[in-house]
Amino acid sequence: MTNRRQLLTGAAGIAAAALVGTPAARAQTKLPDAGPLGDVWLGPADAKVTIIEYASMTCSHCAHFHETTWPELKKKYVDTGKVRFTLREFPLDPLATAGFMLARCNGNDKYYPMTDLLFSQQKNWAFVDKPVDALSALVKQAGFSQESFEACLKRQDIYDAITQVKDAGAKAGIDSTPTFFVNGQRVSGAVSIAEFDKVLEPLLAK
Repeated sequence: MTNRRQLLTGAAGIAAAALVGTPAARAQTKLPDAGPLGDVWLGPADAKVTIIEYASMTCSHCAHFHETTWPELKKKYVDTGKVRFTLREFPLDPLATAGFMLARCNGNDKYYPMTDLLFSQQKNWAFVDKPVDALSALVKQAGFSQESFEACLKRQDIYDAITQVKDAGAKAGIDSTPTFFVNGQRVSGAVSIAEFDKVLEPLLAK
């Protein structure tokens, strides 16, 4: 039987030290295009404002953002059609890569339910003694079997696509997570909804 710990060894090339997100900082950046798997968008294509988030599944600041700010941001701006949002993969370690692979394996309609689950339960799988076992147990709640879990983590095409997104982001100057680009304007750190209001309202008023 395949050793599940070995399933992640192929991701070792993208391992990096987890970097703490800084307070909101703004700069103009030319962003790379979507990777081979495409972006999974929420909100209308004709929204006045576009937000692109680069995050890592094992980043505690990212989990904090998705637990605290994201629900209000989505309700206030995305669900009302004012903002279009996508989450791009920037895994800081092999375990984060595995999480994103699992989010991608079952199609775009399962992407956000899976990333939401992994962020909300991050402390129960990312920071435990046997994280791969914990991750396997967790995603079974989302319909994975042990066989489909192992098969997903062997998908070289998905691994390569996620790595390409991360590498392109790094070349664009991204060095911490979460990092957001709001109509190309860089905003770094686990930004509060009040801080997002200050960025978004002037853009929406134009």
